Amino acid sequence: MITIKNVTKRFGGIIAVNDSSFEVEESSICSLIGPNGAGKSTLFNCISRVYPIDEGEIYLGDTRIDSMPAHKIATLGVGRSFQLTRVLDELSVTENLSLHTAAGFDFHLLKAGVTKSDKERAEQIMEFLNITHIRDLPMKELSYGQKKLLDLGSVLMSDPNVILLDEPAAGVNPRLLETILDRILVLKKQGKTILLVEHNMELVMGISDKVVVMAAGAVIASGAPKEVQNNKEVLEVYLTG
Repeated sequence: MITIKNVTKRFGGIIAVNDSSFEVEESSICSLIGPNGAGKSTLFNCISRVYPIDEGEIYLGDTRIDSMPAHKIATLGVGRSFQLTRVLDELSVTENLSLHTAAGFDFHLLKAGVTKSDKERAEQIMEFLNITHIRDLPMKELSYGQKKLLDLGSVLMSDPNVILLDEPAAGVNPRLLETILDRILVLKKQGKTILLVEHNMELVMGISDKVVVMAAGAVIASGAPKEVQNNKEVLEVYLTG
């Protein structure tokens, strides 16, 4: 379980996240939504320690993680994706996947060479994503949607228990999106805890156990999808832009 307690993040005089609190239950899918500039991505980056927080506490289970370095959080079983896919275009799908470790994208492996177990894990991930037919293709030949699918695969290389996904549906065609959603639901059935930032409301309302809504840096609503959809404050925020 992820617990966010009264988290505040400032950039100079700008309060990007303001005294925000919510929980992500174990083995569930929680979506973080809100208009542009709401603070979603900033809070997401605070959880994975891309940004340090200024106030508050963040827990993974009973372990406080907000003062830990990002690589330490990763070794506790937390994996995250990025909006911009991290790949080397000249290398194959298998090679790119094999370069991802628990600590992230490891350029040192380019010189040291990936291990047999790394390649075996990459093969398992490609089978899970049903993309073994493109294993030998260089990344530059893949579509943007296929690269997004590989972004999910790279997160899974370390077999994390907690998965943070940053806009997994952005720019993805309907067919590949269906594959991504199906795989996310399978991961939940496997007991994974999933937090995602997403703008696709149909996706969010269709797969989430909980939806957390942010506006102007603060959490304004949290609950089941139908509950959030009928929240007057949420409707006002989206209707007024």
